[in-house]
Amino acid sequence: MTFPWHLYLMAFIYFVAGLNHFRSPRMYQKIIPDYFSNPKLLNVISGIAEIVLAIGLVIPILSVYAAWGIIGLLIAVFPTHIYMYSNPKVRMGLPKWVLLLRMPLQLVLIYWAYQYT
Repeated sequence: MTFPWHLYLMAFIYFVAGLNHFRSPRMYQKIIPDYFSNPKLLNVISGIAEIVLAIGLVIPILSVYAAWGIIGLLIAVFPTHIYMYSNPKVRMGLPKWVLLLRMPLQLVLIYWAYQYT
């Protein structure tokens, strides 16, 4: 079975994003909403999840499960987008319209992952 290039692109994006959780942990910890405890641990878990799921996407026997995992992860991290939009202290200098645009973009990413389920 041949995998389409866009699956590899998705895997690459999530792999790099997962690595970034370890390269710039403070940035990610800052955007975790206050009502979640232990932002350091949540950052590590989400970074590992992105890396593992990215690898799973390119392994044919695991790709469907990895795509469902990506969908679950995108849903799980959605509160960070709301938190960034509603809290000026964690916006990282981004305009509100960009932060607002990120929310429906999550639906596009979910749909993209769903194509591989």
